[in-house]
Amino acid sequence: MAGPDVDPEQLFELARAGADLLVEFVEAGVDVDLADAQGNTFLMLAAYHGHPGLVRALAEHGADVNRLNARGQSPLAGAVFKGEDDVIAALVSAGADPDAGSPSARATAQMFGRTLPGA
Repeated sequence: MAGPDVDPEQLFELARAGADLLVEFVEAGVDVDLADAQGNTFLMLAAYHGHPGLVRALAEHGADVNRLNARGQSPLAGAVFKGEDDVIAALVSAGADPDAGSPSARATAQMFGRTLPGA
């Protein structure tokens, strides 16, 4: 839950923006795996929008690096699709599964002729 005094949409915007302030909300009790209506968690949004520092911080606070959104996409596949190499490295080092989701990060990399470092 986001809590009674916190607008979840503002938290999702913090994730999209890569704002470290989001970590303070998580430390204050906001669910690190809170998801929007499309099933995108903070980590998914931070990964997709290219914020490796926030991705690492959320993973360190227990975010599920393999949680799929409502479309069956993983954060790692989203980062591969967007070509976010630093995010890919952060997710792989946090234990992201390159074969999770559909299409998986591995399949996405193959589609775009990319490699998955460390995967």
